[in-house]
Amino acid sequence: MANVLIVYFSAYGHMYRMAEAAARGVEGAGHAANVMRIPEFRHPDNVTALLDHPSRRQGGQDDPVSGAFRTGARWEKYEKALEEQKRVPEATTDDLRAADGIVWGFPTYYGSMPAQVKLFLDHSGSLCAGGELEGKPTGVMTSAGSIHTGHEATILTSIVPLLHFGMIYVGLPYSQNPEYLTADAIGGSPYGPSTLAGPDSSRTPDERELRMAARLGARVARFAEAVKGIR
Repeated sequence: MANVLIVYFSAYGHMYRMAEAAARGVEGAGHAANVMRIPEFRHPDNVTALLDHPSRRQGGQDDPVSGAFRTGARWEKYEKALEEQKRVPEATTDDLRAADGIVWGFPTYYGSMPAQVKLFLDHSGSLCAGGELEGKPTGVMTSAGSIHTGHEATILTSIVPLLHFGMIYVGLPYSQNPEYLTADAIGGSPYGPSTLAGPDSSRTPDERELRMAARLGARVARFAEAVKGIR
C-alpha cells in the first residue's frame, strides 16, 4: 500500500474540495491518503484576500476598476473557507519526506503557484539537497477565476521546481479523462485537474472536475506503489 500526501493551499475553498476528491481517489484505489494544508501567511497585511477586505474599499464602495474582484462578499467567503479548513493539519517537511507520492493543489496566481506554496517549497530545500523526494510520483491540481486565467500555465510552471526535487510527474491522460474533451466551461487538461472558481469565487467545483481530481489521486497512488520498491 502506498501512502499519498495531498498537500494544498486554498483561500476560498475550491482547492480544499479538489483535495478531498483526490483523497477519495487514492482511497478508492486501495491506498492511504493524508490531506494537509499549506498555511496562509501569518501577517494580516500579506493574506490572500487583503484587497477584498471591506476596510480596503474606497469610501465603503467597490473599487470602480476592479469592483468585480474586490467585494465584501469575497472576504466573507475567504473567512468562511479558512474556518472550514482549521481542522486540516498544516503540512511540514517531514510530511513530504514520509509520503510515497504527493498530489499538490493550489490556485492560479498570475499563471504560477501562489507565494505561500513557493515559500513552502523554499523551506523544504533540505529535501532537495538530500534527494529525499527523488523518484516519488507527483501531480498538480489548480483553480482559476475563468477559463483564460492560467489553468495550464500554472501547472506547467509548477512542474519545474518539482523536477528540481527529483519527483516523477504524473499527468491526466486523454483516454482516462473524457470530461475535459468538451466545449463546456470546466477545468481539466492533460497536465492536471483544475476547477473554475468564477471571477467572484462563487462557483463550486463541478462534479466532472472532482472526478478528474479523484483520478489523479488514484494515478499517483498506483505509480507510488509501483516505484516504492525501486526507490
